[in-house]
Amino acid sequence: MKLARAIHFDESDMNVYHSPARTGEWCVSGGFEFSNWSDADLTGKPRQAFANGWLGCETFGRVTFVAVTQAEQSEFDALAQVLAEHFVQIYGAPDVAAALPVAMDELNHMAELCEDHAPNTLLTVMRELTEAGVKESFRVIEAQDAGLDQFAIHGDLEE
Repeated sequence: MKLARAIHFDESDMNVYHSPARTGEWCVSGGFEFSNWSDADLTGKPRQAFANGWLGCETFGRVTFVAVTQAEQSEFDALAQVLAEHFVQIYGAPDVAAALPVAMDELNHMAELCEDHAPNTLLTVMRELTEAGVKESFRVIEAQDAGLDQFAIHGDLEE
């Protein structure tokens, strides 16, 4: 199965998120965090987390880009346990057993987002508040779509 890991191209996530995710940690959409938000909540760094942030499953920080990668069933199972514990500690789920199916749903959703993409494909998330709640959309950036003009060139080209 495939899931996605946090990836950073520069230091911008360290500045735009209150709590940035660590490079390489497994991520999920994490839209559940915003289920009871209103327009009044959408200011400053929380707004950025809402608008474009994936949720890291270790630090529970946010990241702008994730990269699709292969995941083992044992990693999936461990992530489900960590997410279920997070739901108990932060969101008041009655116990891990009750939270585990919800955590697995989050991970299965992420696996579905990743399944048809090659490794190293980048994904971004965009959220907006609607009358029906939080609407998420996803953008795919294929690895081969990255052009040379998107990278800094260092050194003297005349040598």
